Amino acid sequence: MQRSPLQSLDDALAQLLAQAQPLTQLQTLCTFEADGRVLAADAVSPLHIPPWDNSAMDGYALHSADLPADGAPPPPGPLEFPVTQRIAAGSVGQPLLPGQAARIFTGAPVPAGAGAVVMQEQCEVLQQGARVRVQAAVRAGQNIRRAGEDIAQGATVLQAGTRLTPAALGLAASIGLDRLTVVRRPRVALFSTGDELIMPGTVAPQQLPPGSIYNSNRFVLRALLQRLGCEVTDLGNVPDEREATVAALRHAAQGHDAIVTSGGVSVGEEDHLKPAVQALGQLALWQIAIKPGKPFAYGRVGDAHFLGLPGNPVASLITCCLLVRPFVLRLQGVQNVAPRAVLAAADFVWPRADARREFLRVRVQEDGTLALFPRQSSAVLSSTVWGDGVVDLAPGQTVARGDQVRYLPFATLLG
Repeated sequence: MQRSPLQSLDDALAQLLAQAQPLTQLQTLCTFEADGRVLAADAVSPLHIPPWDNSAMDGYALHSADLPADGAPPPPGPLEFPVTQRIAAGSVGQPLLPGQAARIFTGAPVPAGAGAVVMQEQCEVLQQGARVRVQAAVRAGQNIRRAGEDIAQGATVLQAGTRLTPAALGLAASIGLDRLTVVRRPRVALFSTGDELIMPGTVAPQQLPPGSIYNSNRFVLRALLQRLGCEVTDLGNVPDEREATVAALRHAAQGHDAIVTSGGVSVGEEDHLKPAVQALGQLALWQIAIKPGKPFAYGRVGDAHFLGLPGNPVASLITCCLLVRPFVLRLQGVQNVAPRAVLAAADFVWPRADARREFLRVRVQEDGTLALFPRQSSAVLSSTVWGDGVVDLAPGQTVARGDQVRYLPFATLLG
């Protein structure tokens, strides 16, 4: 019996995202607490930013009448003016008259009549600050930040579906928003399968039973899901038994939007997740043409999405980054979920073309080229700490030293 061809990553991801209907329940949070959350409504500015013309420098404001007309040569020699007022940030000065200068500080409102600010380094203070001599040419408008230069009143500064960053929180605060409406966190149940898995701290390394390994996937996936804004219920490790797997899935489906598992989705006799999911719901996606990460599964158990990841640590991490990450972000209303790749030169040779799309662990060197980790096995988790990203190779692609390749930084994939 001929096997069906494996589904491509692009097709699998499109199928996956088509099932990720954004959550409709919303929360209103203090802006301080909204980092990493997804905005549910546009943030529209009720004011200009800056609200008024203000000084971009510490210096001296001069009246428009004392500035040369456009295209006119500057007056010969330095100009002197009496300093009639001092305007600090947070205070408002008096209208400036022709022939006067105002001492002004960064961020302070420019007084009415002023046409430019001269930075203090280009001025000489006279008579203990009573007068100032301007020692540089001055042009109209210099060193003045105009009202609305950054943000115009009525402008949408953050769109619904934006994943909030520290900079975005600052932008929201700059228009006076102390609270933001966000999509609630996806509720995700997480468990691992495998009789060989031992939790760190329960057995000392010297007493680790033969055939056993410490469960690293539980730590990797839980941290990743939390970074992605999920509320994670960690259900621990499930034995390699059909009945235990069915019971774990039935329990995980209650009150959760998604179930994420690691291990048990291959085709071995001890891999029980596929029949267990089919017994309780449906399996819509099974195995994709990527390396590492071929044994990936998607389906439904009750109302919960099921996403089954491979057991090998690197395969589990890569499939979580490439498939689970965009899925849970889309659940929160993010539209642009594709990681951004950049082109970089390979400082390695990869002569072995594979029929599947490959993701090789690499590190950016000081000259900007990419070095390859020597062991690309899906079980070598140290490659993901040594490296700072992956090279995305198309099916059948080889690499010669110096070739431009698609590089995906872990900084993009892991958050």
